[in-house]
Amino acid sequence: MKAAVTISKEVIEFHDHAEPQVMPGHAIVRVRALTLCGTDLHIWEDDYATELPIIQGHEFAGIIEALPDDGGGFTVGDRVAVSPMFYCGTCYACRIGRVNACEEMSVYGCYEDGALVELMNVPLEKLYAIPASLPMDLAPLCEPVSIAMQAVNRGRPIAGEKALVLGSGPIGLLATLYLTELGVDVIAADTVQSRCDFAKAFGATDTILIDPTVAFPSASHKATLEAWSNSEGPSFVLEATGMPSSLQNAVEVVTTAGRVVLVGISEREVSLSMRTIPIKEIDLIGSRNSENLIAESLALLDRHQDVARALITHRFDFLDVPNAFETLRSSTEMVGKVLIEMPGA
Repeated sequence: MKAAVTISKEVIEFHDHAEPQVMPGHAIVRVRALTLCGTDLHIWEDDYATELPIIQGHEFAGIIEALPDDGGGFTVGDRVAVSPMFYCGTCYACRIGRVNACEEMSVYGCYEDGALVELMNVPLEKLYAIPASLPMDLAPLCEPVSIAMQAVNRGRPIAGEKALVLGSGPIGLLATLYLTELGVDVIAADTVQSRCDFAKAFGATDTILIDPTVAFPSASHKATLEAWSNSEGPSFVLEATGMPSSLQNAVEVVTTAGRVVLVGISEREVSLSMRTIPIKEIDLIGSRNSENLIAESLALLDRHQDVARALITHRFDFLDVPNAFETLRSSTEMVGKVLIEMPGA
């Protein structure tokens, strides 16, 4: 079988690998569809905590091709999505149920070989049945949806409250969708007009276009936020960019006793006032991966197939993976999710 191997910075080669054999407690899954995200781009650019070479790919779905005698309730031919996250079960985070923050975490395609391969041996407990009405090409989105849902849940959303989502990339858009479904009134902000426009399709009541060269919030931004929130400001701000300035903006605009959730990640340092957070008594909350929310995310995708499909802006065949990565980092076109259609899809 063929595997796409990232062997060094921005270099992918197709290698022949032996097909996996049936193992106890595992299913052999033929990968059918896979989507790429910003983490994949960083790995390809050798700008991530990943050792190269590696087979990338952590957002994927496929069809069960073989099972051991005890198939764990699955049968050959079942359509499945895969949770790519592995955790130790014994560290403090795991013991209190927050396995998404495991100290020994591994993830397919990030810290061990992933899904840019025709066949995979996957533990049965990592498999989730795809709803019958959900097309296979949308199923890989369950992984980023689960991350967005985790971030929203971390902020303890309340129906009827006002939430500001900073960043309308895929995670910000999916968070907007989930917040809206929970009855939260959302304004989405971004530095790109097309992304702001896109956010309205995901349920945003209004959008704010931020000029990176001008301090946020500007006078007009303040007027918009005050009119929307009865002069209080948003009680929930979700930061989905990873930009230090965006976190500073979140702390600035959130109302007193509000919550700020950080799901955007970067290595950059941020400077915050030691006065603002305690005086406003802000809950400043981190969010990583998800607490096994794949089943819930598949159900959300099934309920919102039209907007989920709109999120996939580019499609490539498996053998065209190098061009898919080039497109993923494009600064000249609107790129949402990039889909890789595997052989036989």
